[in-house]
Amino acid sequence: MFLVEAKRMVIVIFGAFLNSIALNFFLIGANVYASGFTGAAQLVSSVFKDFLGVGISTGILLLLFNIPVAILGWLKVGRGFTIYSVVSVIFTSIFLAILPVLTISDDILLNAVFGGVIAGTGVGITLKLGASTGGMDIVAMVLSRMKDRPIGIYFLSLNAIIIALAGILYEPENALYTLVALYVTTRVIDAIHTRHEKVTAMIITRKAEELQLAIHKKMVRGITIVPAKGAYSNENKNMLYLVITRYELYDLEKIIKEIDPNAFTNIVETAGIFGFFRREA
Repeated sequence: MFLVEAKRMVIVIFGAFLNSIALNFFLIGANVYASGFTGAAQLVSSVFKDFLGVGISTGILLLLFNIPVAILGWLKVGRGFTIYSVVSVIFTSIFLAILPVLTISDDILLNAVFGGVIAGTGVGITLKLGASTGGMDIVAMVLSRMKDRPIGIYFLSLNAIIIALAGILYEPENALYTLVALYVTTRVIDAIHTRHEKVTAMIITRKAEELQLAIHKKMVRGITIVPAKGAYSNENKNMLYLVITRYELYDLEKIIKEIDPNAFTNIVETAGIFGFFRREA
């Protein structure tokens, strides 16, 4: 257990390092902005420096922006998820302060693409281990546990504001290159983790009751249990069918490995659902 959590912590810190590399080596120098709270902190830092003559680092602003959402995550989501998210934000801020801001290339497109790839890799590996980079990820997790809402609209709205301000305050080209960086980041996250906010899990197991209890202890999700029979073994089993958010995927995988390592699980991307996604007594 200790080794698993230690590995998770190392990956989260490495993801923070990659995010910092993307910002300081590619995006900041080119005035191309990242997504979410990181991009917002980056934009505010640029405005303070270029228009007010006040130097406030992106790392400090990122830390300040994440304080209220970290408190919200602690109260509404849970300690584990929030602690790893806070660790990611803190180390991102530290790395941003330590690493120099460089201009590796004068080509803005190259900066946007490579910055997007590296940032997407950092976010993707962090999400894959059930943590987050803070900011909008925590907001999305809270909303997904409160009610089935279209979380993507919040990401889209914040990123749209960043893109619009980049075009108004600086050159219109900066807005277009920011859009390129956001697209590349999203595509890399898709490849490493999953692009859909919800996924469907179909679990073939001999321990349906134990799995159902363990899943309901961790998350409030409806589960349909269907009798199943192995065509090759002719053995009677059960299939657990449930829909979860992508932020719960790590927890589900962990539960299955602990309860029934021999279970067969198929994870399918879910484009949309109808009816009750979450219901509490």
